[in-house]
Amino acid sequence: MNGQADIGVIGLAVMGQNLVLNMLDKGFSVSVFNRTTEKMKAFLDGPAKMRTNIAGAETLEELTDLLKKPRKILLMVKAGEIVDSYIEMLIPLLEKGDIIIDGGNSQFTDTERRVQRLAGLGIPYLGCGVSGGEEGARHGPSLMPGGNKEGWPETAPILTAIAARTPSGEVCCDWIGESGAGHFVKMVHNGIEYGDMQLICEAYHLLRDIYNLNAEEMHHVFTEWNKTELESYLIEITADIFAKKDKDGKPLVDKILDTAGQKGTGKWTAIHSLDLGVPVTLITEAVFSRILSSMKEERAAAASLFRGPDTNSAASSREGIEILRKALLTAKILSYTQGFMLMDQASREFNWNLQFGNIALVWRAGCIIRSVFLGKIHRAFSKRKDLPNLLHDEYFLDLINAGHTALRKIVALAAEKGIPMPAFSAALSFYDGYRCSRLPANLLQAQRDYFGAHTYERIDSERGQFFHTDWTSSR
Repeated sequence: MNGQADIGVIGLAVMGQNLVLNMLDKGFSVSVFNRTTEKMKAFLDGPAKMRTNIAGAETLEELTDLLKKPRKILLMVKAGEIVDSYIEMLIPLLEKGDIIIDGGNSQFTDTERRVQRLAGLGIPYLGCGVSGGEEGARHGPSLMPGGNKEGWPETAPILTAIAARTPSGEVCCDWIGESGAGHFVKMVHNGIEYGDMQLICEAYHLLRDIYNLNAEEMHHVFTEWNKTELESYLIEITADIFAKKDKDGKPLVDKILDTAGQKGTGKWTAIHSLDLGVPVTLITEAVFSRILSSMKEERAAAASLFRGPDTNSAASSREGIEILRKALLTAKILSYTQGFMLMDQASREFNWNLQFGNIALVWRAGCIIRSVFLGKIHRAFSKRKDLPNLLHDEYFLDLINAGHTALRKIVALAAEKGIPMPAFSAALSFYDGYRCSRLPANLLQAQRDYFGAHTYERIDSERGQFFHTDWTSSR
């Protein structure tokens, strides 16, 4: 197969293997390389056995020799230094016009740096967000390519072929933008995923500890919710989780330790929201909630020391569960609003010209946050290009105006019963802050001017005129 492979893939962990199998199914020929040759051979002798359009390479030189020109190489390795290491090893083996694609969860700032450096060598570099986990990689992921657009025409046929499709057949892969745009959008996707998961977990906490529902009952609740506007992959799998039994016949979820892990993309979303000045409060609370969960021993000790309110169960009723469903939907809308606000500010800051309707469509299938809900977002941004944010779209405006009362009731119930609901609470606080025409920041600015002469604007002067007062002169 010398010089005949359509694409090379470096890195044969689960995601890499499944993407290769996906490519093979679509009729592409693939050459593969893994740092440990044994893993590559196990793949060729196992999942890829009997495939005639694949070849293994024991060195990077052999890998590049197997590829058609311009060569296309997909890196499916751990984000960070290892990506830079492979780039440095590949540069001497490549020619101008050859293309490197990073399919890992790289920091968008690292992608920006790599795009610039390789552009100087005539090698287009793409940072491509890949979402959908193992199943998505195998049968159709959501793909978010960005970087040096000179590499897009050559890679588009492969990436669009392996991508997921919406129920109406639309491809969940589209050019996102220059530089680090693809990885930034993937980062925000993961941040929204953090928020979605935390909201679902907080709803579960209330159902379990206040409404006193068991796992089987919660399975039915989430199954029913998945037939409403909340229909989504995460609601669907949550219903499945509650139905799963351990070997002794008891719910497996009840035996899992309550400490959550994270890989960093949620934290990056929170950090960059601060850098860009966007109030992505719900996602940030979701990140902090995972951190708090990791303090298991300290929390266990605190539980015996600190008092809380009476946590007697409330009567679970269809009405109460419906209020919680509406509150969850409302909080979810507010979380997505914050995520798209962050992408909007990044697009302005970095001149990416992000197309939010297309991004919603890319997320419509294949990825972890896929849902019917995203079709509404696609329509909202497609209908109105100058939409300030999702809350101004008629569909979402109606849902928010109808649902904020439910959100208030749930946050109040949780506070009364001592159930932590940081994501629900952040959603409500953001909503009330956003709709408030006069916040107390005038006092805050006066305080800043008092101790630091930071100046302030006045309501009876034009914006952009700043004043300073000697606050102690009249005392």
